Amino acid sequence: MTIASLPMYDLEPLREATDAWWRAIATALRCHGFRDVPDTLDRGDFGDRFDHWSSPDLLLSQTCGYPLTHDFADKVRLVAIPFYSAPHTVSHQYCSVVMVRDDDPATSIGDLRGKRAAVNGFDSQSGFNALRATVAPHARGGRFFSKVIETGHHHASLRKVAEGEADVCAIDCVSHALWCDTMPERVAGTRLLTTTPLAPNLPYVTHIGRRDEEVEAMQLALVEASGNTDVAEARKAVRLAGFNFLPASVYHTIEAMEQQAAALGYPDLA
Repeated sequence: MTIASLPMYDLEPLREATDAWWRAIATALRCHGFRDVPDTLDRGDFGDRFDHWSSPDLLLSQTCGYPLTHDFADKVRLVAIPFYSAPHTVSHQYCSVVMVRDDDPATSIGDLRGKRAAVNGFDSQSGFNALRATVAPHARGGRFFSKVIETGHHHASLRKVAEGEADVCAIDCVSHALWCDTMPERVAGTRLLTTTPLAPNLPYVTHIGRRDEEVEAMQLALVEASGNTDVAEARKAVRLAGFNFLPASVYHTIEAMEQQAAALGYPDLA
């Protein structure tokens, strides 16, 4: 049984739209010769997703760019880079919004020295690597924050900030836009301080063992699904504007951020 998932922006209020989008993709994949295409998306817990990203049965999923260039570099293959109609996105690139409490007097990153940071995970481009790259020029002796709290999820990081348990976090700008659309309570009590450097959007991927012709067929299927007028409203709801088909080397931007932070003496978020 093949596996398909779209976990990265699968918000509860958008499940109907995400499911409609998947049905359009599934139909197009079948038209391009793929068999055993799942009718529904796999929505196992996040730990299970790490298992299925490694599975030879993986048909299509979306992951973060940091795992693509690190833990999953030899497990998944890039299919497409989506682009989104969200603030702070530029073509196939996105950034993180650096969030503080709405009453925090900070006006720049430098004002956050000695404060507490919340991070969703240390394998996240948007919550960790992008924030580290933004902070690195301001660090002294490899230190900047007084404390770093791992929360497990972007929304948990933002809640820590809103409730005063942390002072700053970095949130994927597409997630932030979708929350503003559908779950404004998640952003209540916080404000945008600045944005991080750009990186390629979260990739659509398949198993590393897929042949070139299979990947090309998947790309054609995504183009056809994107042009399906029956799901235009669903794509609008999830802010999906289309796809770019660029080489995986564009994700070297993520590794370059990491290397630059290390060169500045700030290899860890600390």
